Amino acid sequence: MDDKFGPDLAAVISVLQTALTPAFLLVAVGSLLNVLTGRLSRIVDRSRDLQRQYAETEGQAHDRVVTELRIIEKRMRVVGSSILCAVLSAISVCIMIVVLFVMGLTNFSAAWIAVAVFMLALALLSACLFQFVHEIRLATYAIYVPEEYLELPPPPPPAERKRRRGV
Repeated sequence: MDDKFGPDLAAVISVLQTALTPAFLLVAVGSLLNVLTGRLSRIVDRSRDLQRQYAETEGQAHDRVVTELRIIEKRMRVVGSSILCAVLSAISVCIMIVVLFVMGLTNFSAAWIAVAVFMLALALLSACLFQFVHEIRLATYAIYVPEEYLELPPPPPPAERKRRRGV
C-alpha cells in the first residue's frame, strides 16, 4: 500500500475479489424477494376477491370465505415477516461487504466482525426461508376443492366394503 496515493491496484483487485462472493448472496436474496413480493401480491388480490364474496355468500359458502380470510390474514403476516428477514439479511450482507472493503484497504483488522455479520445474514436468510415454507403450508391448507369437482367414484356399499377387508 502506498501511503502517499492510497491503496495500490493489486490491493484494490484483491478486495474486489473478496467482496464479490457476498454479492452473489445479494443476488440470491434479491431473487427470493422477487418471489415473496409476487406471493404477497397474489395474497392481497385473493383477499380483495374474498372480501367482495363476503357480503354475497351465506351458510357454508360464507363460512368457507371467513375461514379463508382468516388464513389469508395469517399468510400476509407470514410473508411480511419473511420479506423483513430477507431485507435485513441483504442489509447485513451489504454491511459485511463494507467491512471487507475497510479491512482490505486499510490496516484495520476485524475479521470477527465480518464473520459475525455474515452469520447474522445467514441466520436471517434461514428465518426468511422458514417463514416462506410456513406460508406455503398455509396456502395449501387454505385450498378447498369441492368433492363434486374431484369426480370421485361413489363409495362402495357397506357389504362390499366388508368383503374387500376380508371380514
